[in-house]
Amino acid sequence: MALASTEKVVLGCIAFGIFWVLAVFPSVPFMPVGRTAGSLLGAMLMVLFRVMSPEDAYKAIDLPILGLLFGTMVVSIFLERADMFKYLGSALAWRSRGSKDLLFRVCLVSAVASALFTNDTCCVVLTEFILKLARQNNLPPQPFLLALASSSNIGSAATPIGNPQNLVIAVQSGITFGQFLVGVFPAMIVGVITNTCILLCYFWKYLSVPEKDQERGGGGGGGGGGAAGPEVVADDEVTSHRFTPARMSHASSVNGGGDDCVSEPMRRSDSLNRADTLSGMRSRSYNSEGDIQVAIRSMRASSMSQEMVEVSTVCGDGGGGGGGVGVGVGPRKITRTTSHQRSVIIEDAPEGDAARDGGEKGKDGEEVKEKRWKVLVWKSAVYLTTLGMLVALLMGLNMSWSAITAALVLLALDFTDAQACLEKVSYSLLIFFCGMFITVAGFNRTGIPNALWEMVEPHSRIDSAKGTALLAVVILVLSNVASNVPTVLLLGTRVAVSAAAISPASEKKAWLILAWVSTVAGNLTLLGSAANLIVCEQARRAQFFGYNLTFWSHLRFGVPSTIIVTTIGLLIVASY
Repeated sequence: MALASTEKVVLGCIAFGIFWVLAVFPSVPFMPVGRTAGSLLGAMLMVLFRVMSPEDAYKAIDLPILGLLFGTMVVSIFLERADMFKYLGSALAWRSRGSKDLLFRVCLVSAVASALFTNDTCCVVLTEFILKLARQNNLPPQPFLLALASSSNIGSAATPIGNPQNLVIAVQSGITFGQFLVGVFPAMIVGVITNTCILLCYFWKYLSVPEKDQERGGGGGGGGGGAAGPEVVADDEVTSHRFTPARMSHASSVNGGGDDCVSEPMRRSDSLNRADTLSGMRSRSYNSEGDIQVAIRSMRASSMSQEMVEVSTVCGDGGGGGGGVGVGVGPRKITRTTSHQRSVIIEDAPEGDAARDGGEKGKDGEEVKEKRWKVLVWKSAVYLTTLGMLVALLMGLNMSWSAITAALVLLALDFTDAQACLEKVSYSLLIFFCGMFITVAGFNRTGIPNALWEMVEPHSRIDSAKGTALLAVVILVLSNVASNVPTVLLLGTRVAVSAAAISPASEKKAWLILAWVSTVAGNLTLLGSAANLIVCEQARRAQFFGYNLTFWSHLRFGVPSTIIVTTIGLLIVASY
């Protein structure tokens, strides 16, 4: 493709440059509008500058990719409501044998979860839990946060639904879910193990904390611990807080009640601490047995705000003569108010109150059993539907429609208004993709990407080790400069065409190499992946135990890890 006119080249570069700046640095001082608005601005400029027509702009939007992304987001939302991530969190803390064992579990669990539920979702739901777990054991948070971010990126490379760039590759290449898994999964396993070894070597002395310093629930604030490394937050930088046993702080919801916040009984419950209440403001209903018990206790506490004490008096029967009158005194109810007043009100109570109270207790028990049964059935339906989606993907069925069908089935099985669930979908991400598709398509029309590729292509063919290495370097650099999804959009078809000239098998291998390198490249810097930024922001804003993961602390680990893991995985994928 030849270069377009000078006017189109200049204006197209300006539009793409604005998009790139706002996508990579969403809070630039002169225009802090964010990534989503930045992508739409770039798309609008491509049309206004007449780099492409409005009709071509609409055609540039890839609906199958958006459908697959939407479907996987809805399924992930239902899995979170069904306590899937709470179970993953429990697997991290269950019978942990020390700091190094905990680090290995974080790497393994986050990698597997990211491959199935996307890396961004995994980082959102696990960051605070892992951070609190590290604080409780007086361990430095940095290695565990880096383990979560880096392992999530590596693990997400194994499947087409692991991250957005893999979604693009799977749709554009036509590679099935099973072929993708077979080609990249071995590299993912070796990459996770290698990354874990690098983490252990890098933080060995910081993780070698005496056993007595790893007691749970340690003291008040921060838990920075004496044996922690230099990156541990000082005690005065963390709000004083006595930790309770670590548990997932993301409240879930199942069929029923309302579409926002937590239920009124939960708000009135004094047994819930402030942190759990704030994190539980996501829905009104409950989908775990613990939530049910808390709700029932809260309902009882609120409905019985006054302590009822029944006193039965023994009746005297004045039978017989002497004009004796038998006075029958029925049950009387003593009401003690919960305030600090000493007054006691005594009033007549119906004789059936005692029986009614017993009946109410039995009714509460039946309600709890019924609720548990409904929760169990609903969770089973969610897990079976998700499993059915994975089976459909492995069978090679259309990935977009498989994900959308699973999402619609879950929405129907919820038997409630779908608005509450659909409000949690990241529509800003879908809009960002729409704007990015148009902007990248317009930039391609300038001819600049094609001209640059023609300079590199003869030296980066994957039929030689040198060419494969050069291609990997190009992908690695572009993924950190232009972000991984735009890199895939810019290079995908060009790399595939170049490899197809060698052999049909080489084309599939080229797509898998692009998927592996562009994904692992996100570990190079803190800005290289959205998952990194999620972990950083979630950790910084965590209540009571916040931690600031800096750019340089990530870079010191990210550079050697990315180079080593990329190289080892590249050898495995290239031999496929």
